[in-house]
Amino acid sequence: MPVEDALARLLALAEAAPIVETEQLALAQAEGRVLARELVATLDLPPWPNSAMDGYALRHADWQGEPLPVSQRIFAGHAPEPLLPGTCARIFTGAPVPPGADCVEMQENAEVLEDQRVQFTAPLRVGQNIRPQGQETRAGESVLAAGTRLGPIELGLAATLGYATVNVVRKIKVAVLSTGDELVEPGLPLGPGQIYNSNRRLLVSWLQRLGCEVTDAGILADDLQKTRDCLAGLSEVDLILSTGGVSVGEADYLGLALREAGELALWKLAIKPGKPLTFGHYKGVPVIGLPGNPASTLVTFGLLTRPYLLRRQGVQDVTPLQFAVPAGFDWPTAGSRREYLRARLEQGQTLIYRNQSSGVLRSAAWAEGLVEVREGTAPAKGDTVQFIPLSELLG
Repeated sequence: MPVEDALARLLALAEAAPIVETEQLALAQAEGRVLARELVATLDLPPWPNSAMDGYALRHADWQGEPLPVSQRIFAGHAPEPLLPGTCARIFTGAPVPPGADCVEMQENAEVLEDQRVQFTAPLRVGQNIRPQGQETRAGESVLAAGTRLGPIELGLAATLGYATVNVVRKIKVAVLSTGDELVEPGLPLGPGQIYNSNRRLLVSWLQRLGCEVTDAGILADDLQKTRDCLAGLSEVDLILSTGGVSVGEADYLGLALREAGELALWKLAIKPGKPLTFGHYKGVPVIGLPGNPASTLVTFGLLTRPYLLRRQGVQDVTPLQFAVPAGFDWPTAGSRREYLRARLEQGQTLIYRNQSSGVLRSAAWAEGLVEVREGTAPAKGDTVQFIPLSELLG
């Protein structure tokens, strides 16, 4: 299945099971959450004309080139008096422009004479250095759409509008489990044929970055009844996310248990790393099974599961930023699957890690992003390739 088709299917499934519950949170608690209702401006921004500079406010028609006396000083946070005709006002950045003034001259172009009058040394024009009322937004205008992920900028904008709280989609609840007797948690001794479980930590940390509420279901032993018991305790989650594959092998107890109480489909994706991916339901709870090799887990979660999770919370733009850069490598042969190479940027070109095996997580720690190599292509040094920053996928 082409990557685009798999993503389209997952997004359609996400839209069929949206998270509809919401909660009201203080801005300090809303970092990374998804806005449930549009944010509407409660006031004009700025609420009144204000000065963009430290300088002097005056009425342009009052000035014929002669020095003007200073009739008042206006600081930010203070209400000015109407400007007396034939005078100017000392004004500071952000302070309201006094009624009657229609321009502000910066202090660098003003000279204070011995009698304290101010001589302006450059031509003036109406409206200069004044931020007009409503320049940024008008009261009643929609400034953030529902489905917006709230980061520092969005939270700052909400604060600017006077919002102390925002209505957000509740956290999506995800259970993470790993399969296989070969897996051992870090800190424990390894037995013959065993490896440490890296995918659990990778996914739990990643999900928390995405604002998910994570249930760590641990490692499933290769035992059917224990697998049934584990799954039975996951009824309150929105997604069961497994690694290690859910196939039809003799030791695939997870797949067997899932099929007993639900349905499961194996998708063979035209992607490398990460060919096998499963989707289904267990007692109505969606299930995604990722391949077990660490780089495969990383690629399929970042490109397929992450968009699914965001779309279920109402986020519409789930496509990561990518941009064209010259390849700093030669790729030997054109493949039948779309490949995502762990890469970094150096001197305006992409370099790839020396070992692109799906089992090498070190390649992703070295990398800054993924280079996309499309099916049937073999880019040579200098050819244009698409680069997806890992920062786009991780947050």
